[in-house]
This record gives sequence, structure tokens and C-alpha cells, in this order.
Amino acid sequence: MSHSTPSSANQPQINLRGAVDLSGLARPPASGPAGGGSGAVVQVTEANFNQIAQQSSSVPVLLALVSSASPASEGVVDTLAGLAKEYQGRFLLGRVDIDSAPQIAAAFQVRGVPMVVAVLAGQPIPLFEGPAAAEQIRPVIDQVLQAAQQNGITGTVPVSQDEAAEADQPAGPSVPAHLAAAEEKLLSGDLDGAAAGFEAAVKQNPADADAQHGLSRARFLQRVAGHDAAAVRAAAAGPVTTNNLDMVLCAADLDLFDGQAQAAFDRLIAAVRATTGEERERVRARLVELFDVVGPEDPAVAKARRGLSMALF
Repeated sequence: MSHSTPSSANQPQINLRGAVDLSGLARPPASGPAGGGSGAVVQVTEANFNQIAQQSSSVPVLLALVSSASPASEGVVDTLAGLAKEYQGRFLLGRVDIDSAPQIAAAFQVRGVPMVVAVLAGQPIPLFEGPAAAEQIRPVIDQVLQAAQQNGITGTVPVSQDEAAEADQPAGPSVPAHLAAAEEKLLSGDLDGAAAGFEAAVKQNPADADAQHGLSRARFLQRVAGHDAAAVRAAAAGPVTTNNLDMVLCAADLDLFDGQAQAAFDRLIAAVRATTGEERERVRARLVELFDVVGPEDPAVAKARRGLSMALF
């Protein structure tokens, strides 16, 4: 699977012919609301999935399949949530955590996250994988809504007055003000501009953890752009040597991009054990950078830090 960072010239394309078998997830509807969350955004689980699928006969459903181990997932969910408010209930957005919903992940044959799928009258329509900015996603949503209208699916979901008003207002800052421009560039796909902005902030204040986190994310997304994951992993297979170390580092990045944080960490810890001197330091530095991309609160990071200490000493 090829990984590339979307740009205005590489717009996600809707595929109206995709389909997977969802029958294995069918179950009697539970009572109460379909899922957690409010307005046009709900949390989709294996327990309420059938209800959400049934709703797709009356209102278009967009499912964002994500993982806490995927740095790109959070940005796509936030963008889609903003668009759900902007479209004022014309589609239902469901967030699926594949780590806690493996049956849903298997049904959609998820190979990488974030992955966004539309569901119309129970029919899944794969839309796109990977990060994308709002201006790239809007045309895709418009195509989904057009297809829904052609099939008589024209319902809406309730949106509170507060949410509707919020959709008409600029989003409040989710990052420190001095990093807002760099963050906006990151979300819009201008990775070079984002990296430069975060790097400038780090140089100005090396103790700025938010700037360092942003720089790690930008550099990570720069590195994974344009690679063929299968080819990279094939080149990284076997014992770690000077000749394939670049591919090992790249394969770890792609593991993390696919939401497989533990696999990425294990790959690099094994490389630490297999290298010495400058090569070992290079691997260690990459691993520490991936820790920052994922975030210290993830249990996989704490486990991998212990593994790194054992590998080094």
C-alpha cells in the first residue's frame, strides 16, 4: 500500500463500487441512543454498529476508522467533526476505534488508519485513507450526499443550536497561539511550512514541548510521504545491517502510520540491539522521536521505553 500525504493536487476520490460484507456484525438493536457523543457525531462500537448501519437508510453515514496509536487519526477526526457541524446534520459522523472494535476493522478490511468510509442504505463506500484537509474532504462529502439523494436518502440528524452557531464561527485555538500558523499548515498538508514553523519555535525556546511535539509530527509525516509500504518492509526484512538501516527506519515510520505503534517500537528496539556507535544513536534518536509523535500517555510508549533501556544497557 502506498502512503502519500494529500495535497490539493491529490484529492481523495470517492469509490462508489467498493463493498464489504457487514453481515457478521449484525445484531439486535440495543435500546437507547445509537452511540456516545452529541449532535452529528457518535462513537461507534461493536454493540451499536447495527443501529448505525440501519440509520444509513435514512441519513448518510460517514465512519472514521481510527486508532489512538495513529498520529494522523486525531487530525482527520477533528476535521470531519468540524465538517459535520458545517453541513448541519446532512450526514452522521461515526468514530470507530479499531483497537476496541476489531470485528468492525476486520469487516472493513482495514489496512491503515485513518480510513474513512461512507455507508448508504447499509452499503459501504470506501472514500480515502490517510490525512486530508477540510478543503480536500468537502468535495468527497458532496459526492456522497449527491449519491445519497439519488437513492432517496435525504434525512438529517439533529444539530443543536449551539453546534450550528459554532459551525458559523472560526474554530477556537486548539494549540498555543504562537504555534497556530504552523499547526494550520500541518492540517492543510503544507508539511514543509509546518516543519519550518515548529522548528523556528523550538530554536527560540528549546524547552517548548508543544513546539517539539509539532515538529516531530511534521517530520514524521514528511518521512512517510510517497513510500510503498510493501516494498519498504521487504527491503527491511532480515538482519539489520548498514545497507538496510534506512529501510528499517522507514519501515518503523510506516508501521506507526498504519496505527501499529508497538510494531514500530519493537522494530527499532531490535535495531538498537543489532547496531553500535553512530548507527545505534541514530536508531535511538528515531525511536525517541516516535515516542513524542505518539505521546507519553500511550501505554505502548512506557513499555517501549523500558525495552529501549534494556537494549541499551
